[in-house]
Amino acid sequence: MRQPILHDVGLRDGLQIEDRTVPTERKRQWIDRLATSGLDLIQVGSFVNPQKVPQMADTDVLFRELVSHPATRRGARFTALVLNEKGLERGMVCGVDYFCMGVSASDTHSRKNTGMSTADATDRIIAMGRQAAAANATVQVSVQSAFGCGFEGPVPKDRVIDIVRRFLEAGLTTVSLADTAGHADPGQVEDLFASVLGLGPDITAACHFHDTFGLGLANVYAAWRAGVTAFEGAFGGLGGCPFTAVAAGNVCTEDVVHLFHRLGLRWDVTTRPILDVVKDAEALFERSLPGTVHRTGPIPHQGRFTGTTGGSAPAQPGTGA
Repeated sequence: MRQPILHDVGLRDGLQIEDRTVPTERKRQWIDRLATSGLDLIQVGSFVNPQKVPQMADTDVLFRELVSHPATRRGARFTALVLNEKGLERGMVCGVDYFCMGVSASDTHSRKNTGMSTADATDRIIAMGRQAAAANATVQVSVQSAFGCGFEGPVPKDRVIDIVRRFLEAGLTTVSLADTAGHADPGQVEDLFASVLGLGPDITAACHFHDTFGLGLANVYAAWRAGVTAFEGAFGGLGGCPFTAVAAGNVCTEDVVHLFHRLGLRWDVTTRPILDVVKDAEALFERSLPGTVHRTGPIPHQGRFTGTTGGSAPAQPGTGA
């Protein structure tokens, strides 16, 4: 049975919309706790203009420290978001080896987010992706607003597929579909990912869902059924794109982990360190965060297996709480 890859983006997507800046030392502690949980990927930040996004002003410092202290990784890889060539250059100087970059399928969202049309942004991202790949970095390219746009409404499926085809033609085969506006529904998710995965045998599909209208976790499950490999979330359900009509948080990392535990998968990833980060974030921001498992606690492991891909097997020993 395939194993899902779990990617927390809370330190970037989760914090970018927050007014209160998180101290660098607090971020260091959160990174260490998240790495302890066994997550595969942790997005440390984005290389953007610190005057526009003050929460990301210490991304360079954090990456330099993480690269110089590899023991902090605890098996995790650290990722970064870049929006333009300058951000990519900063990331490469800091030793980043896993870059995330993307383009919006909504022209309106693209112009608000990057100041460029979808067509121009696609050309730019492809060139950046090739440059990073040539430097032996892993590159994940995404199509944002792939399932709908808060400004334009429905986004034509063909528009998303055309962008993905261009990525694949450029040799960029790790592709994420992002539900920036939170408009996706499970049927649409299964249909669109089935079409994307049908474009070639070497595609690694990732998904990024927001829980704007309460369908985030259902969409995660639909993506899993469709063959998606990698799943992004933010601890505590933090986040939201500041350039969409209705900003809402990501699916909660701890809820996604718990979902896969209930499917008999990824018992090597423990929720407790993630829940500790959520608790500390609630104290810092002085409010309750979305999500369920950090309030209720996970269902105790009882050895049952509820896999959905056929056959039966015992779940791994209970390390999920």
